[in-house]
Amino acid sequence: MSDLAINALIPLVVIAHLIASPYTKVEESFNIQATHDILTYGIPWSNTTAFFAERYDHVSFPGSVPRTFTGALILAGLSRPFEYFLSSPEQTQLVVRAVLGLANAAALVSFRHAIDIAFGKTAGRWFILLQASQFHVMYYASRTLPNMFAFTMTTVAMRQLLLAKAVGGKSAKSAKRRRLALYLLTVAGVVFRSEIAILLVMETAMLVHRQRPSLTKEIIPAGLTGAAVGLLTTVSVDSFFWQQFPLWPEWVGFYYNTILGKSADWGTSPANWYFLVALPRLLLNPMTIVVTLPMGISLKPLTRTSQDLLLPHLGFIAAYSLLPHKEWRFIIYSIPAFTAVASAGASWIWTRRAKSMFYYVLSNLLIITTMASFMASAGLLYVSSSNYPGGQALHRLHQLDSTPGKRVYLDNLACQTGVTKFQQIRDTWLYDKTEDPDQLLTPLFWQDFDYVCAEDPKRIIGNWPVKETITAFEGVSLRPEVDELAANPHSRVPVAWQEQYYDFATVMRRDFTQGYWPVIRMRPKLYILEREHTKPKLADLPDAKLTLHM
Repeated sequence: MSDLAINALIPLVVIAHLIASPYTKVEESFNIQATHDILTYGIPWSNTTAFFAERYDHVSFPGSVPRTFTGALILAGLSRPFEYFLSSPEQTQLVVRAVLGLANAAALVSFRHAIDIAFGKTAGRWFILLQASQFHVMYYASRTLPNMFAFTMTTVAMRQLLLAKAVGGKSAKSAKRRRLALYLLTVAGVVFRSEIAILLVMETAMLVHRQRPSLTKEIIPAGLTGAAVGLLTTVSVDSFFWQQFPLWPEWVGFYYNTILGKSADWGTSPANWYFLVALPRLLLNPMTIVVTLPMGISLKPLTRTSQDLLLPHLGFIAAYSLLPHKEWRFIIYSIPAFTAVASAGASWIWTRRAKSMFYYVLSNLLIITTMASFMASAGLLYVSSSNYPGGQALHRLHQLDSTPGKRVYLDNLACQTGVTKFQQIRDTWLYDKTEDPDQLLTPLFWQDFDYVCAEDPKRIIGNWPVKETITAFEGVSLRPEVDELAANPHSRVPVAWQEQYYDFATVMRRDFTQGYWPVIRMRPKLYILEREHTKPKLADLPDAKLTLHM
C-alpha cells in the first residue's frame, strides 16, 4: 500500500465517523450554534446589541461562562464558499464539521511526516494505522469542542518540535521551528483551552534542558508574540460578540472552573484516573500500552527522541491530575505523542519480524490487535451514533410532516442530544425551546403547539398522542432477550446490516455460546407527540341551543 493511500486513512475515517454520527451534543452546542448564526445572519455593524438579542443563540442560552467566538468565526469563514453548493442547513452542518475534521486530519498527517524523519517511514505508517484505529480522536476530530480547535494547533506544534529535534537542535531552521511551536501553544492556550499553558510550560522546560534554545531569540519572543496575538484576537472578537468589554473568555472560564473550583460540580475522579482509565481508553490498542510504548521509550536508539517527545506530555497529564474534575478530552492533545512513540516501537518490531520468532509473534499480534481496534472503533461508533435522540427526533418529524406553519416544542433532552439551529430546516415553522418551569406548567402555553418532542409525555399538559418513539443507547446485553434483537429504524446504519448482525447473533447464541452474545440494548428516550384536534360536541357550542330552536 502506498504512503498516499495510508495517509488517506485519517481523513477517510474522520469523514466516515461524521457521516455515521452527524448530530451534536450539548458540549458542542456553543460553537455549532455560533457558526450557524454567523453564516445565517451575518455580522452586524450597527445596532449590534439588538441584532444579537433577536437572532443569536448565545444571548438566549449564554451558559455558565462565556466561550470564545474565534473558532466559530474561522469555521464560518472557511465553510462559507461551500454554502452555494448545498441545498439544506443540515448539509451545511455536515460541511462545517467536515472542515474542522479535515483540518485536524491534515494536522495528524503532517505530524506523520515528522515521525518519518525522526523514527523512519515504517514508524510513520504504523502511526497512521494506530491513530486511525483509535476511536476517540477520529470520532471527535470533527466535533466543535474548544479542545478540537486547539487540537489542530497543538498537533502542528508537536510536529515542529519533533522536526527541530530530528534535524539538529542548533540550526537556524530548528530555532524557527521551536519558535513556531511555542507560539502555537501559547495562542491555543490563550484563545481556546487554558490547560494548554501547562503543556507549554512542560515543553519549554524540556527544550531548555535538552536543546538549550536562546531565551531572548526564541522562548521570550515566541511567548510574547503568541500572548499578544491570542489576547488581541480573543478580546476584540469576544468583546464584540458578547457586548462586554474587555472580555477574555478563557480567563473567565479558568477563574470560574479552577480558582473557584466550580468544575468539581460536574464530578470528580481519583488522581490516577488519566493514567489508569483515560489513556488506555484513548489509545485503545492493548499492544500500545503493554508492548510498543515501553519499547519506544526503552530501546536505546529510540530513547532520547521518544523522551523528548513524551516526557512533556507525561508531566502535563501528571500536573493536570491534581485537579479533581477530569475528562478524557482535557488530555486529548497528548494522544498523537503517545501514538508516535508507540509507532516507533511497532516499527522496531515490524522490521525485525523475519529475524526471530519473538518479533514474528509480536508482529502478528500487532496486526491482530490493530484489526481488532478497527472493529472495536466501529462498534463504539455504532453505540455513540445511537446517543442523539434529539437530532433523530427532529429529523423524523420533518419526514412525517412538511406542512407549512407548524409550531414545535423541543424539550431539554432534545436540545442536548442533537437539536441545533442547522436542524431547524423549515423556514415557516416555529421551534420553541422554552425552559421556564412556570410557563411549562401553564395549559395555555401548550395550546400554541402542533408537535412536541419530549422525554416524558406525562409532563405535557393536554391530549398529546404519541406519534413516534425514538430510542437511544441504554447498554450492552450479553444474554439478550428476543425483543432486544430488533433493528433501530432511526440509526444511520442500514436496517439490513443490523438485521444481518442480529441473525448472526441468533445463530451464535443458539449453536455455540449457550445464549451469550453482545447486543446493543436500546430504550425509548424521546417521544414525538402530536396535539389531538377534537371536534367539539354540538351541545358544547355557545349558540347550540339557539340554533336548535330556530
